[in-house]
Amino acid sequence: MLAELLERHQHEFHPILPVDLNAPDVARLDFTAKNPLLHDADLRDTADFEALVAQLLAEKEAHIGVGGYLENRIIYRRSPGLFGSPTLAARSLHLGVDVWLRAGTPVMAPLDAIVHSTQDNDNFGDYGPTVILQHELEDETFYTLYGHLSRRETALLRPGMIIEKGTIFTEVGPAPENGDWPPHLHFQVISDMLGLSGDFPGVALPEEQEKWAELCPNPNLILQSQWLSA
Repeated sequence: MLAELLERHQHEFHPILPVDLNAPDVARLDFTAKNPLLHDADLRDTADFEALVAQLLAEKEAHIGVGGYLENRIIYRRSPGLFGSPTLAARSLHLGVDVWLRAGTPVMAPLDAIVHSTQDNDNFGDYGPTVILQHELEDETFYTLYGHLSRRETALLRPGMIIEKGTIFTEVGPAPENGDWPPHLHFQVISDMLGLSGDFPGVALPEEQEKWAELCPNPNLILQSQWLSA
């Protein structure tokens, strides 16, 4: 399994951001129904959403927020057309890790990689500019996805480009070009792209957790943040 492979190689991964995700000014943020601050928040208003993120960080005396893997979130109600509809069940199970930090923060490759695909998923509440990298470990291929990026930097990439481990290849994007979210990086690990390119589900149906957790193992195997290990 990919999770076991990543665990064996944890000592080899380069940080994907130029910040210490184990530092005391990093805090885990809760976007589930258990957080009372979310119940009456106007999540469709991105400025209000950004102020809410700032409030959550301030309450924890933090500057950077992390969290989200297999979290059953309520924040996707801001984009009902994207994550559900009157005839379809709503997707709310988050498959990646979000790192909430300032726009313009560089993003680096955790391992040597090839650019698998890029795409500007330009819908309200979507990924915005997205990069998917392809990696090899022990002759096994897997992928890492980076969402909510800068349009200018991401547009410079092309499929097949080689990205060396530790190289800056894009940056965290601002609203509204990042899918109209408060600035953050969505980071996801994928074992099989299922024939997709430039996009991959980052939110799933809660009842399908087992299936998607196998396809998308815990990104903290690469990030290795103490705040995500609890």
